[in-house]
Amino acid sequence: MGEDSREHREAGPDGGSPFGWTAAALRAREEAGLLRTLRPRPAAWPLLDLAGNDYLGLSRHPEVTGAAADAARRWGAGSGGSRLVTGSTELHAELEAELAAFCGFEDALVFSSGYTANLAAVTALSGHGGLIVSDAGNHASLIDGCRLSRARTAVAAHADPGAVRKEFAAHQGDGPVLAVTDSVFSVDGDAAPLAGLAAVCRTAGAGLLIDDAHGLGVVGEGGRGAPHAAGLSGRAGTVVTVTLSKALGSQGGAVLGPAPVIAHLVNTARTFIFDTGLAPAAAGAALAALRLLRREPERAARTRAAATALHTRLTAAGLDATRPDAAVVSVRAPSPDAAVRWAADCRGAGLVVGCFRPPSVPDGVSRLRLTVRGDLTEGRLAAAADTVIRTAPPPPA
Repeated sequence: MGEDSREHREAGPDGGSPFGWTAAALRAREEAGLLRTLRPRPAAWPLLDLAGNDYLGLSRHPEVTGAAADAARRWGAGSGGSRLVTGSTELHAELEAELAAFCGFEDALVFSSGYTANLAAVTALSGHGGLIVSDAGNHASLIDGCRLSRARTAVAAHADPGAVRKEFAAHQGDGPVLAVTDSVFSVDGDAAPLAGLAAVCRTAGAGLLIDDAHGLGVVGEGGRGAPHAAGLSGRAGTVVTVTLSKALGSQGGAVLGPAPVIAHLVNTARTFIFDTGLAPAAAGAALAALRLLRREPERAARTRAAATALHTRLTAAGLDATRPDAAVVSVRAPSPDAAVRWAADCRGAGLVVGCFRPPSVPDGVSRLRLTVRGDLTEGRLAAAADTVIRTAPPPPA
């Protein structure tokens, strides 16, 4: 093959780059006001963070960071391989045992992220000829799990056990039947009706998969999570996923459930079998945070109280804020552009908040997403509320 032929192959059939379409796609996103960009933060950040998910303020706690450093020194910077080869350490097993016991389940399996844990649980617990009923407000990782499964997926109305019941009743297949829901939804911070969903699943003989990413460490007695608070811990028909990167301030995820289910995931879940195991530093940090929460269970109640206090201040000022069921408070904006400007004005005043707008939000409503931390003082929380109120856009005419 001559030099001219090789250059033409690399350039693409139209003479330009074969990835030239990506530049056009970026321009289109920018023109629509939807361009996402990275904004690296420094280690010492002068801004008040109400955008992250460090709900208990443990990511910089000296016991947690110290445990991460100790684990790296003892076990190495990385796990060294997949969990089924060399990537499982005694530290991973210790974390799994204590996490399962804390949340009230028979067994647990740790993954490299909450995203991979959800992909594993959804795909491994469904199959050809089966049905997944997924809440319309579910996280992207659950949605992607449904897409990767070989089951038929039905999207049910948000937080509506009756809609789930109708989908079960209409199902004609002979494969596994599964309902999938967040416990606390990430956009508005509202809680799923877990008891009602569990009752529907029991009647239909279906499994219930709950993503408790935003519940663990915040909801229930001592932060044991929304399934525990709903009396579903240890139930044969319930499987729960959690993340270690929010209330526990670390990295990774886990699936909790009956021992046979966990063994099934070890043997069939592709995001477990073919992924490098969670780094020892992250496992050590998560284990230290979990032990700290067990020792200081009041941290969970303090976080919920802070969210309620923030909501009270915002609504008293006339803002349309959602009542928090955990640590998330959502404040509606009059338009996508107004939401972007509002978030920028907050940042300019020293406060970082989340900004959600279409197409990221399926209901088409733009909003700021505020996440509290249990370590915030009353003064800092009041200052954050005042900033949001002072920078709020005027209501539409």
